[in-house]
Amino acid sequence: MNATTKKSTPASASQKLKVFVDADVIFAGSAAPSEHGASHVVLQMGEITLLDCITSQQAIVEVERNLADKLPAKLPAFRQIVSRCLRVVPDPEPADIAHCESQADSKDAPILAAALREGCAYLLTFNTRDFYPPSEEIVVLKPGDFVVVVRQQLGALAAEEES
Repeated sequence: MNATTKKSTPASASQKLKVFVDADVIFAGSAAPSEHGASHVVLQMGEITLLDCITSQQAIVEVERNLADKLPAKLPAFRQIVSRCLRVVPDPEPADIAHCESQADSKDAPILAAALREGCAYLLTFNTRDFYPPSEEIVVLKPGDFVVVVRQQLGALAAEEES
């Protein structure tokens, strides 16, 4: 089953789709010269509460370190994104990481473990080939591909309402 055919049940108004956002997506959204890039759009969906955008403390530390080294002028935008758009969760326990070591590169197992622990339907990253969990557990997509999925689902909802 691929990401575009994944079945989902309609969520109540109080339930939001849980999406885990990897460090590279946060970096791209923070450093983007435009507000139209997919990473930034995903984070905006979190800010306006269409999505529950989740990340781990490990990802936050990585982005802050990389921005400080490469683009220190973007640190204020990053901090604003974290406070407005993301729910930061603790890093996973070693046992949870061990469970994921066969489903991701070793450096990325903690990210997958955190996403699974939080019950995320999607993990957004530019490094999709570093993750290989069963698709029934979580779907790993690049931000642009995820935005396409959201557009398709919104289009399908609109078509249902019209008929």
